[in-house]
Order: sequence, then structure tokens, then C-alpha cells
Amino acid sequence: MISTITGSTVSTVTTAALAGTAALICILVLLSLLVQKELASSSDNARLKRLSRVLNIGIIPLLIAFVLIVATRIAGVLH
Repeated sequence: MISTITGSTVSTVTTAALAGTAALICILVLLSLLVQKELASSSDNARLKRLSRVLNIGIIPLLIAFVLIVATRIAGVLH
């Protein structure tokens, strides 16, 4: 019985740690894509302007994930 409780506790802690790591990676990638988009959109080069539009493909899903991460953290604090 104790091994079952210990196993589930370890599994829960590991899952929480991985979720936190994934959230951090998601936020860092979003930040780097936003910086790249800002730098590319400020250029007069047509190729960089096109890159600025293409970066939206990665930014939009990461922005949705960021909003969900923030919402769950706020809900956890308020609960």
C-alpha cells in the first residue's frame, strides 16, 4: 500500500514539474518569436516583411497557450 501511495506521489510531482518546464519553454519561445517579429517588421526589406507575417503561424498558438497558462495560474492562486 505504501509503495502505491509513494508511486502516485512521485508521478504527480514529476507531472507538475514537467508542466512547469513546458510552460516556461512555451513562454520563452513566444518571447523570442515576438522579438523576431518586431525586428523583422521594422525593416524595409520585403523578405523580412514576409518573415514577419509568417511568424504569426507560431505566435498565435503560443499566445493561446500563454493565456491558458496565466489563467490556470491565476485560478490556482484564487482557489
